[in-house]
Amino acid sequence: MLTLVCFHAHPDDEAIATGGTMMKAAAAGHNVVLVMATRGEQGEPAEGVLKQGERLGDRREQEARAAAQILDVSRIEFLPYEDSGMMHEPANRNPACFWQADVEDAASKLAAILVDVNADVLTLYDDHGGYGHPDHIQVHRVGHRAAEMAGVRQVFESTMNRNQIIEQIDYFRENDENSETVDLEIDLETIGTPENQITHAVNVEAFADRKRNAMKAHASQITKDSFFLAMPDAIFSKAFGTEWYIDAGCIRSGDFLTDII
Repeated sequence: MLTLVCFHAHPDDEAIATGGTMMKAAAAGHNVVLVMATRGEQGEPAEGVLKQGERLGDRREQEARAAAQILDVSRIEFLPYEDSGMMHEPANRNPACFWQADVEDAASKLAAILVDVNADVLTLYDDHGGYGHPDHIQVHRVGHRAAEMAGVRQVFESTMNRNQIIEQIDYFRENDENSETVDLEIDLETIGTPENQITHAVNVEAFADRKRNAMKAHASQITKDSFFLAMPDAIFSKAFGTEWYIDAGCIRSGDFLTDII
């Protein structure tokens, strides 16, 4: 049995980006650990979802724990940082936010967890955090440094396949009656990673239904009419049935590799 640790910025990132990989690893008998850098305090909650006096960070932590059960996570940890908000927002200047965290200090906290669980494989994000979110970029920096500290040699950068996104947007518009499903504000020049730089394509179609259920657990952020939940099952499976990674230790040659653990 090996131990997979997935390091994410905010609750719901884990279900969207690596949920299938986590379930697939657990199904193969491996130990799965989830580490969150923040509790997602700067998210935009769905209208009416919070109880009177309830803090968003507390609610999102509860949602993360509920999703973790669906994803077969054996242990979940939260680092002591706050959500930094989107790039160039005032929240970026909060001394307690993850974007402002000292990389060495934050990495030492993550490394302690990696050592404690005897991590074999670590996932984080690509160098621009998929779409430029400061907390995602910081996950990349802190995660790589923590892996060095803890001696974790297998590090994979979760990313999105830019070529696939472009192709699928065209496909959705031709096949999905709900046009809102694809009317997204996406910068196709910067989102994700070009396909020829991606090393691993993990097929998680067998876990697509549970992956979507894990997303539903994040009800403060992902509503039933959201992009993720509004699309038909077949289109969801096509869009989210493969999870993409860059092996930080190699350059792609030939076909995609199909598993990270």
